[in-house]
Amino acid sequence: MPITTNNLKVETKDFDKAQIDEVINALHAGLSDNFETVSVSQVNCPDLTQEPFSLAKEGICGRPCLVDIGGVPNLVPLVKRDVYYDLSHLSNWLDMKEGLAIGAGAGPWKYVGVNSELIANFAFGSGTIEKSMSYIAKLDPETEKPIVETLPPGENNCAVLLNLLCSEGKPGKVIKVECKNRKGGLNFVSCMRNAMWKRFPCKFLGLGGVFVIKKGKAKLHIMPDFSEKPLNSDEEVASWLKFVEASSPLTCLSVFVTSDAEMDLRVEHTHCFSKHGEGGHYHYDTTPEEVVYEGYFVMAETVYRVNRPSDEAHFYCAF
Repeated sequence: MPITTNNLKVETKDFDKAQIDEVINALHAGLSDNFETVSVSQVNCPDLTQEPFSLAKEGICGRPCLVDIGGVPNLVPLVKRDVYYDLSHLSNWLDMKEGLAIGAGAGPWKYVGVNSELIANFAFGSGTIEKSMSYIAKLDPETEKPIVETLPPGENNCAVLLNLLCSEGKPGKVIKVECKNRKGGLNFVSCMRNAMWKRFPCKFLGLGGVFVIKKGKAKLHIMPDFSEKPLNSDEEVASWLKFVEASSPLTCLSVFVTSDAEMDLRVEHTHCFSKHGEGGHYHYDTTPEEVVYEGYFVMAETVYRVNRPSDEAHFYCAF
């Protein structure tokens, strides 16, 4: 049975405050070192249920928070198959009656049949998932061909790890970020995270949102089925993962924090989907001379650390 709230530990920590003008300036400065054209501004959140964003609720505002569930030690060196989460309990963990959850994690292998990437996008209520628009990306066990498909209504589970931006799903003020033509070595998300850390080195800050790669291509990975051989290094993980190049437009759901705050938080995680059957875990764009990004982000107020693993991953894993 999936893990329930009866045996989960939920830790919380409030993020520090930062003036929105300072955040905008920090993001603009950091992104300008990495992209030829950059625009960062505060705007009213557009209707994110519309394409190309296709979220399960209109906005990402209203008590925005980050949720870090499980973690990499549940996957390496060998998977812990008993770590399986019923996401209909999300409202109880957050004490939020209803809202929107978007983010990146591991798919429900009991339903999918194999390990997979979860691109989480759902509206939740009190003890229920009201509307699911989530995707999974998997590899065909026989051909290793990537397959991206939606999860059916009622399939509310995930395995081993999940990183979410949650909110009441309301309209409000958000940070709009537009970038074109990458000239530096960092990917879009890492560049924003580094910019925030450099400007606010003594503050614990977290952001989440949705962005679209409007032009260009991107390197993604899709996890194969669980490894029967222990994965004990980055090199072993890299040789196990299946890397693919995907075409735009790609809708990406992302969270990042400036530090792990001694809570074993994942500092950044981004998964993406598309209407043309491509998706997975985002690494970076592969066509820097033509890439175009457009995203909408919010500053999170609190992080919820759910079911933190008792052991730690002793190497970096980009699952």
